[in-house]
Formats: sequence, C-alpha cells, structure tokens
Amino acid sequence: MPRTHPPTGLIPILATPFTESGALDLPSLRSLVEFQLAEGADGLAVFGMASEGFALTADERGEILREVRAVAGDDVPLIAGVNGTGTAVAVEQGRQAVTGGADQLMVLPPFLAKPSRQQVIDFYGEVAAATGASVMIQDAPGVTGVPIDATAIATLATVPGITSVKVEAPPTPLKMAAVAAVAPEGFAVLGGQNALALIEEYDNGSVGTMPACEFTDRLRPVLDDLAAGRRGEARAAFARLLPLIHLGMRPGQAWAVHKEVLRRRGVIASAAVRLPAQDLDPLTARALDEILDELRLTGREQAAA
Repeated sequence: MPRTHPPTGLIPILATPFTESGALDLPSLRSLVEFQLAEGADGLAVFGMASEGFALTADERGEILREVRAVAGDDVPLIAGVNGTGTAVAVEQGRQAVTGGADQLMVLPPFLAKPSRQQVIDFYGEVAAATGASVMIQDAPGVTGVPIDATAIATLATVPGITSVKVEAPPTPLKMAAVAAVAPEGFAVLGGQNALALIEEYDNGSVGTMPACEFTDRLRPVLDDLAAGRRGEARAAFARLLPLIHLGMRPGQAWAVHKEVLRRRGVIASAAVRLPAQDLDPLTARALDEILDELRLTGREQAAA
C-alpha cells in the first residue's frame, strides 16, 4: 500500500540515464538507485525537473517506476512527478504512477492555458480525489508561470490527500516561512531549486529537500550536521557545494551537468540527454572540470572525501 504520510529528509530527483543512442539505460538506472541508497537518501523521486520527465513516453515512465521500486524495495518512499497540462492527463499520469509503485505524486499545476487561482485549487483537489494518492503541490512558477500563493497552499492543505508542498518560488525561504505560518500542523514543506538555499529553508520550516542526485553523499552530512546542531560544519560543507549547485541550475544544460557528474563518478554509463535538453558546451564543461577537481568528486571511491 502507498504511504500516506508526508515525505521528509533528503529525497534526490533521479536523472534518467540514456544510452548514447538515446534509449533508456536500465542497468545505469539500477546503479543510480543503488548509489542513492548507499549514500544516505531518505527517499527517491522520479519524473521531476531533473529527470527529463518531459522527454519520456508513458511506457518509459512505467518501466522506470518498476525498475526503481524493484531495486529500492518496498521500504523506500518513492515520489513520482506528474506534469500533465490538463486535469485528465494529470489524473492518467497519477494513476499510472500509483499502479507502478509510487507512494506520492509531485504534481505541477496546468500551465499551457494559465489557470485562475480557483482553477488551481480545483485541479489539485480533483487529482487527489481521482487518484486516491498522497499529493505534493509543486510550486514552481519560474517554470510554469503559475503562481500559487501561501493562502492558496494553506487552503489546499485542508483537502484530503494533499499532504505537502515543494516550494520552488524564489526566494524560497521567505515563501516557506509564509506557508508554514498559515498551513495546518502536519502539512510538510520541502525545498527544491537544487538545494540552493538548503540551510535557510530548514531555518524557515522546511522538513526536506529534493535536489538533483549527483551529490547525495555530500548533502547527507550537511543535513546530519544541521540536525545535530553543528551549524558551522554544515555551513562550511554546504558552501563548498555551491559552485556545483549553481552549475546544476544552468538553463538548458542542467540535465547534462547532472549526468556528466554521475558519469565521471562511475554511476551511469553515458551523459546523453534528449531534446530539448542541451549537451555541455566547452565553457560549461571547463567550469565543471574545475569544480569537480576542487571537490575531488570524480569517482565513487571518493564519495566520503
């Protein structure tokens, strides 16, 4: 049975590995899941922004869910992104995800035809009711052009099945504080934006973070230090990661950055992306070289460095 309690902790968004010919690379996907679990992930997410979910077929989504669940086992929380641009498509994707083993749905609002505030509220209520799933609101106006204000999120938090929000509306710490001030107790607020404001987010009500998946082993100690009150250590370790975090947010190339790091670490076989994602240009590749050298992040054997 899918979990109904809100997700918390470090929940990386899995990249979707492809072969050089563009096919789904299931052996690399299995390796990627094993890497996340070995390095301290509290849960896993698929079909998020960092997953190239926009480039996946319905059949591939089903295949990915089955593989991830099979490798992760039944005890690992699994969140599936839903990005249908209308209610019917979102419900279809959500039902497929639940059937495939997802515990939670991370749902973008419809965004091609811009909805009104009330339509956003109605949309999420209908998706939760029709899928019977635990729903996370994905508040990402930079991508969708659809703002969801804190009061609307608080209203949605009272709807059965809607248990959490992933805040990606910058500045995220301020939005989180606003949501935490009006949302009911037990409603979970998590961060995205590749963990860019991780520490401030935790200071302002966040209970989890959902970044890209190439540096899970480096974020785990940051969260552990924060939880233990070792704030200085957490801030120092986080500061060292910021150049990589920023590069992993580069428009058009973020997917290639995530995958190139994973390839160099020996986690996946290829850094291939699908259109409209872009390959690394020489300038970005050179910057990545320097950052990885500074972090000594070029092999799995250096995960604890």
